[in-house]
Amino acid sequence: MTASKTILDIRGKQLKLETAADVAPFTTDVDPTTLNAIYLGGNSIGVEAAKEFGRFLETADVLQLADLGDIFTGRTIEEIPAAIKALLDPLSHKTSLREINLNDNAFGERVVPFLTPFLETNHSIRVLCLNNNGLGPAGGKKIAEAVCNSAPTDGSRSNLEVVICGRNRLEDPGAAAWAKAFEAHKTLTEVQMPQNGIRMDGAEALGRGLIACSELQIVNFQDNAFIDVEMDEEGRKAVRAWGEAVKTSWPKLRFLDLSDCMLSNGEGEVPPLLEAFNDPNTKNLQNLQELRLQNNNLDAKSYEVLAQAVTKLTKLKLLDLQDNDDVEDNEHLDDIAEHLKAHGGKLIRTEEDEEEEEDVEENVEESPEEAAAAAEISAPLATEATEKSAFEKAADTLANLMSKVHVG
Repeated sequence: MTASKTILDIRGKQLKLETAADVAPFTTDVDPTTLNAIYLGGNSIGVEAAKEFGRFLETADVLQLADLGDIFTGRTIEEIPAAIKALLDPLSHKTSLREINLNDNAFGERVVPFLTPFLETNHSIRVLCLNNNGLGPAGGKKIAEAVCNSAPTDGSRSNLEVVICGRNRLEDPGAAAWAKAFEAHKTLTEVQMPQNGIRMDGAEALGRGLIACSELQIVNFQDNAFIDVEMDEEGRKAVRAWGEAVKTSWPKLRFLDLSDCMLSNGEGEVPPLLEAFNDPNTKNLQNLQELRLQNNNLDAKSYEVLAQAVTKLTKLKLLDLQDNDDVEDNEHLDDIAEHLKAHGGKLIRTEEDEEEEEDVEENVEESPEEAAAAAEISAPLATEATEKSAFEKAADTLANLMSKVHVG
């Protein structure tokens, strides 16, 4: 534990805490009334231990950050609801609380009734992390509705700025509910929803809901699907909705990841979203620094559109087009590569390009000014191309199973 009067930190110790006595050594010398942050992640916390932490947090009236990610490894689905209730109830009315991290807990829909009261009650949260919780469409819908209900109705400004809700199998019902929540909280600067099984209807709803969020800087929607396989006019509606958002909103956008989103049918179809980049009315991409469009069936016609667009994207430093068609031999991509290189940027066409970029980043010592500039783009947690461990695969399986358990 970090020796501090304002921080309780036991993260990553792989402790199995069962009783109040197990918790006591970590709380005895910490005054909860001065506590700013608590980090419990990477341990296994049982019901009685959770209740003891809850009692400790009752008087933590200046607490700003609660890291409760990955705290139920090895726990049964009977234990988790009571434990999460014990931890969240004392935090419901903490007006100082700014960030709550519940990532990598295999909740499933079963925990939703114990999580929604906290989300509806605490209006101070700025950062909400719900990544890899196995919520499923029904659970994700209820969580989104709770977040929507927490939005101010008196015309005052919402505090919510960051929502991370990836790997939850939200599908279209969950996505549609989140779209309404985003529209209600117009203050969002970062939204990450990768790998959720969202299809055309859900993607369209999200595009339309996020138009209201004019302060967006980071959007990560990787590994969902924008188009219908038929690709008629109806099948393009999600791509058009996001194109409209690019044209009319998001002037502060710095990072956009739409990799693995089926933006095109691969037959010369230029996604309306890319066409929006060249629309004369589009003035909202001047801050875009990183654009990821891997594996979207893009081809020469799309590259021609992008070649025109990059001349206007004056701050673009990285364009990732891996796993699209004919990326290694195309004159438009050559032009894009030269343009980005001249401005200190990089075009990623192949895995080798990406590895080369990573090697450069590891070996080049940045100046303080360069480090500050790089820090402007936060690293999206759910887009890292890391191989899942056996444990993660097992956790995913459990999360998916739990998401199918419905509460009446």
